[in-house]
Amino acid sequence: VYTAEYELLVKLTGFALTRGMLCAMRRNPLPSVEEICRNASRIAVLENVVNPTNIGAIFRSAAALHMDAVLLTGGCSDPLYRRAARVSMGTVFQIPWTYFDKKTVWPQDGMKILQKLGFKTAAMALRDDSVGIDDKALRSEEKLAVILGTEGDGLASQTIADCDYTVNIPMSHGVDSLNVAAASAVAFWELGHR
Repeated sequence: VYTAEYELLVKLTGFALTRGMLCAMRRNPLPSVEEICRNASRIAVLENVVNPTNIGAIFRSAAALHMDAVLLTGGCSDPLYRRAARVSMGTVFQIPWTYFDKKTVWPQDGMKILQKLGFKTAAMALRDDSVGIDDKALRSEEKLAVILGTEGDGLASQTIADCDYTVNIPMSHGVDSLNVAAASAVAFWELGHR
């Protein structure tokens, strides 16, 4: 244990937020996608979601609204980033999660892994050919991966093309879409197993 004056801790962290404790830890190796999905029937897949606040909010919704695990592509913000962990209210430590490994090319290889594990895939996207989130076929799937895309651009066209379903959340009052974190809460509530 090392101790230091407040001013030094502020210099080390770059933030005047420390409350007297600062630590560094070694991380355990992340489990494989196969390990995370072994007993899962509903998972969230995040494609290049970069905002730590959105990551934290999505994890909180996933834990609260019946998702079994979260998978992240390499372009996603780290769920253990301070802001993400705080916004998640600690659920990043409760719900199983991992990244697709660096050798997995997303979406090509990632989708094949999900299919091999028995998951049907649902791209959350605004497209003319999408089905409503309340489509009965979605809820009847034994194993479903709900795939959400990056802020602003949403999912890549290739990801959408590779999915079994393209799903939209009907909007009103001329609103075209929801923030990815808000959309995740709606999707997890509607599509999670209960």
